[in-house]
Amino acid sequence: MNRLPGIISAVETAGSLALVDVDVGATRLAAMWVGVSDELAQWTAGMPVTLLFKETEVALGKNLSGLLSLRNRMACTVIDLEHGQLLTRVALQFGAHTLSAVITRRSALRLDLNVGDAVEALVKANEMTIAPQGVP
Repeated sequence: MNRLPGIISAVETAGSLALVDVDVGATRLAAMWVGVSDELAQWTAGMPVTLLFKETEVALGKNLSGLLSLRNRMACTVIDLEHGQLLTRVALQFGAHTLSAVITRRSALRLDLNVGDAVEALVKANEMTIAPQGVP
């Protein structure tokens, strides 16, 4: 599980949905919540939280240009590759944080991924979970 500490910068709600913007360093990321809870109503700008997302929910892009619908784009550097028969685990450096992505081996080979490559880690907002800091 990937974990990124951040600070809530905005919370927007509409009915049973909420879009929470979280600043991780200079990067603004977003998490979409369905079924807004009473707990979320207490969350405000400036509150420290941790973003959580699975390694299998991270897509990688290389030499991207143009606009994407994915709200979460993290500029990373590949720091390690572990190729299995079908899957590849890619270790990424995102600022001061280490992330992991699990992609198919075919995709890793098609992208010609190597240690030191600049990539973007992409995660849909609805795949991000938020936990108040101090909560595992």
